[in-house]
Amino acid sequence: MSLLMRNPLIATTSLLVMLIVLAPIGRAARSQEMNVPVGHTLAANISLKVTVNGQATPLTPADLKALPQKTVIFHNSHTKADETYSGVPLTDLLDKYGAPTGDKLRGKAMSDYIVATGSDGYKAALSLAETDPAFHSGDVIVADTLDGKPIGDKEGPFKLVVTEDKRPARCVHNLVSIELRTAD
Repeated sequence: MSLLMRNPLIATTSLLVMLIVLAPIGRAARSQEMNVPVGHTLAANISLKVTVNGQATPLTPADLKALPQKTVIFHNSHTKADETYSGVPLTDLLDKYGAPTGDKLRGKAMSDYIVATGSDGYKAALSLAETDPAFHSGDVIVADTLDGKPIGDKEGPFKLVVTEDKRPARCVHNLVSIELRTAD
């Protein structure tokens, strides 16, 4: 029987030493797989994938900032506080990539819907009409600022904000994708 098997303290210590030695190597490998420089956070390199008509387009924080912005006030029932978000109206973003909006939103397109996904896998769905001010009085924006500051790593850099919902269940933090789908 080996020395490691006979002495649990030596086995545990050996395992801890191995983990400490190999951890930086694993972090470097994961960073390379995700194209993130070692020592930088993933959030600094994140993009939002917008898919319309089967065509996926990555959107960086700089791309979002370059688009017309809207500021909304949202009452967060969890925190019992009003929050001021700024970002791009979702309907404007979808229109930019070819989704039917405004007068073009009719007929079969009325059954189209959006699936918004967060980095944790959380998903929320909205009908396309719910995102369009021609049909719905509430605002739906892809926010990148909260109270005048960039949304932090805990909830950002992107967050879907749906102002007229009574609960923030369809507000998706750490938003990584928006996909327009068609109901069959």
